[in-house]
Amino acid sequence: MSSHAVPAPARNLGRSILALLAGFLVAIVLSLVTDLLLHQFGFYSSIGQPTTSSQLAVATLYRSFYGILSAWVTARLAPYNPMGHALVGGAIGTLIALAGAIGTWNLNLGPHWYPIALVVLALPTAWIGGKIRLLQLQ
Repeated sequence: MSSHAVPAPARNLGRSILALLAGFLVAIVLSLVTDLLLHQFGFYSSIGQPTTSSQLAVATLYRSFYGILSAWVTARLAPYNPMGHALVGGAIGTLIALAGAIGTWNLNLGPHWYPIALVVLALPTAWIGGKIRLLQLQ
C-alpha cells in the first residue's frame, strides 16, 4: 500500500456521505424549483400568507415523489447497502421534517396536518426509493 492510498473504510465513508448529500440536494433543489414555479403561476398564495389544504395536498404529492427520487439517488450512489443508505437518508429527513414542524407549528402557515405528513412520509418514501434501486439490481 502506498503512502497516498486511503483505506477502504475511509473511502466508503466519504462515498456514503456524498451519496446522502446528493440525495438531499435532489430533493431540496426540485422542491424549491417546484415551489417557485407554483408561486410564479399563481397556484400558491403570496409568500408569508397561509397555504390552503388543497395547495398543501399538491405539495405533499410532489414532495413525496421527490423523496422517493432522492432516496433512489442515494441508493444508486451508495458504495454498499443501498437500502441502508436510503433509510439513513429517510431517518435524517424525518428529523429535519420534525424540526420544521416544531419550528413552524405556531406560525399560522397553514393546516397542521401538512408538517405531520412530511414527518410520517419521510421513511416510507425513502424505503420506496431504496426498494426501486434494489429491484433494478436484481
